[in-house]
Amino acid sequence: MRSKQEMMDLGMNFARNCEKVRIFTLEGSLTNPNIPKDEFQDYDFSYFVTDLQSFKRNDDWLGYFGERIIMQKPEAMELFPPELGNWFSYLMLFEDGTKIDLTLIPLEEYEDYFKKSDGLVEVLLDKDNLIQNPSIPTDSMYHIQKPSYQSFDDCCNEFWWTATYVAKGLARKEILFAIDIMNGVFRPNLLTMLRWKVGLDTEFSLSLGKSDKFLKNYIPDTTWNTLLSTYRMGSYKEMWEALYRCIRLFRETAYHIAGALGYSYPDYDEKVSKYIDSIRKKYAQST
Repeated sequence: MRSKQEMMDLGMNFARNCEKVRIFTLEGSLTNPNIPKDEFQDYDFSYFVTDLQSFKRNDDWLGYFGERIIMQKPEAMELFPPELGNWFSYLMLFEDGTKIDLTLIPLEEYEDYFKKSDGLVEVLLDKDNLIQNPSIPTDSMYHIQKPSYQSFDDCCNEFWWTATYVAKGLARKEILFAIDIMNGVFRPNLLTMLRWKVGLDTEFSLSLGKSDKFLKNYIPDTTWNTLLSTYRMGSYKEMWEALYRCIRLFRETAYHIAGALGYSYPDYDEKVSKYIDSIRKKYAQST
């Protein structure tokens, strides 16, 4: 696998030697000092170019970056609609294991790019000195935010509302539906509540990363093990147990947050819990 220095030199040399490239930036985790470095990090390169269409005519120029195992061009796909507007990206995994996410951006859109930036951007080359006062990369946009009472109650409401759908799916013996609801709209509220608890404990000074990947570092082992156990969903019995573990963990965490912030915890917990208990009592034996 090529070293970070080799990859950065590779990206820089292409930018310097191609007249159509006017600005070169690095984005993502490599610019974030709070993210542990490892060999699986992507090189998120962006080239601001004067003639984007000339690059799109064929892919031969990409051979400069190495031999590829696979490449994806999201803006050229049909099944998954593109999201980058006039930009065009190449996601490349190379034979040595390194990965580049390379985005071409029309030069005239550089101001919009920086306005929409998440803060994790480092300007590596600006041939025309277009960028005034480039910012220092920061992940502050992703720091956990203190919830308002409305947000807290919304999270509780969505958790308990979607819990009834999980129970309904299990009662109907529709386990794929139940799993989809569990992972898609039910469990995210538990993760949100756990994230707020971490925020309280750290004075809302950090991010847990994409998909809460650093959550384990900030919660007790017992909480972590309970959370992991809720992902065991290979049978109806395991699904019911996972549902109830989520409920207990959510309730415990939400009570703590409500007390710390002076919020009231909703009384529909008791009512919905009784409703779910009645469904489980009637249908769990048959599933």
